Amino acid sequence: MAHKKGGGSSKNGRDSHSKRLGIKVGEGQALRAGGIIVRQRGARWVGNKNVGTGRDFTLFSLVDGKVKFESGRRVSVYPLATTPAAPAPAKAAPAPAPAKKS
Repeated sequence: MAHKKGGGSSKNGRDSHSKRLGIKVGEGQALRAGGIIVRQRGARWVGNKNVGTGRDFTLFSLVDGKVKFESGRRVSVYPLATTPAAPAPAKAAPAPAPAKKS
């Protein structure tokens, strides 16, 4: 029996597609509800306020807001301040005309 395999076949030549893991949005960046924050394998980052976790440990936003990376590898999303528009200031009355000199 031959101790070397015949030609025509390669032992390497396999490669997997990259999984595009990692942080998808930066700190302070605005994000819509459902937007992905982190794709990861295992719970490297943990969701905190307004952050949900998917089956594959993907973290996503539950509300529209800004992303905040906090101590202890926690991620939160704080809602944007939704204040009603302030009414336009009323027009000021014109200044009285100066008195005429005689």
